[in-house]
Amino acid sequence: MGVQGSGKKKATNLSLDQELLNDARALGVNVSAAAEQGVSDAVRKAKAAVWLEENREAIEANNRWVEENGLPLANYRMFDV
Repeated sequence: MGVQGSGKKKATNLSLDQELLNDARALGVNVSAAAEQGVSDAVRKAKAAVWLEENREAIEANNRWVEENGLPLANYRMFDV
């Protein structure tokens, strides 16, 4: 289930602030496309937050390991950090 959809569209009702809708129409903003982009962004951010929470323990364990042992192959670096 990706952020990008199947390409199929489904009609839906959406409630928007009247002044915002008036401004969008006056400026020629495609409200459907803007709403879809906004929902897509919100879904992407929510999925990222879920992934981070699901993997927090592993990330923290990896960070602890690096703090205790240093970066693997660090002695092969061609630059200083």
